[in-house]
Amino acid sequence: MDKYTKGNLELWNELTPIHARSEFYDVEGFKEGRNTLKSIELEEVGYVSGKSLLHLQCHFGMDTMSWARLGAKVTGIDFSDKAITLARSLSKETGIKADFICSDIYKLPNVLHKTFDIVFTSYGVLTWLPDMMKWAEIISHFLKRGGTFYIVECHPVTSIFDNSNSATELKVTQSYFHSAEPIRWEPERDYADASAVVRSPSYEWTHNLSDIINALLSAGLRIEFLHEFPVSCYQWIPFATKQANDRYWHIEGDRLPLTFSLKATKTRNRR
Repeated sequence: MDKYTKGNLELWNELTPIHARSEFYDVEGFKEGRNTLKSIELEEVGYVSGKSLLHLQCHFGMDTMSWARLGAKVTGIDFSDKAITLARSLSKETGIKADFICSDIYKLPNVLHKTFDIVFTSYGVLTWLPDMMKWAEIISHFLKRGGTFYIVECHPVTSIFDNSNSATELKVTQSYFHSAEPIRWEPERDYADASAVVRSPSYEWTHNLSDIINALLSAGLRIEFLHEFPVSCYQWIPFATKQANDRYWHIEGDRLPLTFSLKATKTRNRR
């Protein structure tokens, strides 16, 4: 395990119990039947009953199990052993059938040996991955021919702005373009619980939109659509506000893309 992956694993093992008790994740509400999926992915993924679904970077699996509640046969993957332990515990407690595997996404073919109708991933996943080409190859590897890949994710343009606690305006502080070396962020506030004390730094990579799309095309996937939205699933910057009529955070005027979604189909096997 390289030092960046090891550092991020320490971070996510630290964050898992913080998230499990946070109002943001509302684990008790999930246990009582709340579906954690948001309107964007519910609309765009569509009917899943009876389909096999692989959820990459699933954290502790509430979205994974929400797909199961809609009839999908689900498998969730995450590199955090604490998150997977919690996911399995929630699955057992709620009686929701789901398989959970602890694995680095790039090493997943070593431990999982089947293909799926749908590969799904969402919200805050790509920044932890150094290599989009290899990521896309993993997706293609686990998709049946004719199967669907779907991602809904923080828009990469948001990564260029200062989002520290002291930010009061949109100020460009980072490059939009990918670098092999990650950015090291010192612990500050956590998106799920701003009062939580986080000790571990994070190591994050930026991937511009063209790199994401071209990686998927190279892996034998056909892009069905790309959508952009002026909303975020979390308060990514201190002055974002939440509107009463939806579950999303907004920047005044809704003039900046904060989220994108993409759907693709596997049309061929890679040579």
